[in-house]
Amino acid sequence: MPEQTTATRRDELLGIAARLFADKGFKNTTVRDIADAAGILSGSLYHHFDSKESMVDDILQTFQAELFAAYDDVLASDDDARTKIERAVRLSFAAIDQNPHEVAIFQNEADYLGGFPRFGYLAERNAQSRNVWMTLLTEGVESGALRADLDVTLTYRFIRDTVWVAVRWYRPGGGLSHEAIADQYLTILLDGIAHE
Repeated sequence: MPEQTTATRRDELLGIAARLFADKGFKNTTVRDIADAAGILSGSLYHHFDSKESMVDDILQTFQAELFAAYDDVLASDDDARTKIERAVRLSFAAIDQNPHEVAIFQNEADYLGGFPRFGYLAERNAQSRNVWMTLLTEGVESGALRADLDVTLTYRFIRDTVWVAVRWYRPGGGLSHEAIADQYLTILLDGIAHE
């Protein structure tokens, strides 16, 4: 099989596995489920992957590498503090739109997978995510873009929990685009909901 075709088939299988892991859960998805959804025999999966753990590992590593590279670009930019926060929020909602299965897997399975040495990097990514947001919020306070009395840790937790949980209800192609949701979220986060 030519290399491009093998890579394409491998990506296709990862896409199928990602959907199943997101929908059924990692523990409840079997190699047979993935093979059946792909229209192949279970043994054929082992030509591409040695286990379903390898599949979820590949899915999460690829997604997170891209997401954190984008966050790093935001942190390294010359944008003002508020713009950086806005960009990071927009990146997060775009990730939910473009990679809903990957986000759902991470949200639903990180604690379980993190119990295995192979997935130790998930805790590192959580720490990296915390650092991204704490840096952005601290910079916002220090620059005067955000209130001086802001509890940065609490605000980080609020953002983390309110942004990423959107993967449970947001549907690409639905009534609102991820850009429109990000706009509303930023209005609520940065300008509030009370009428002045």
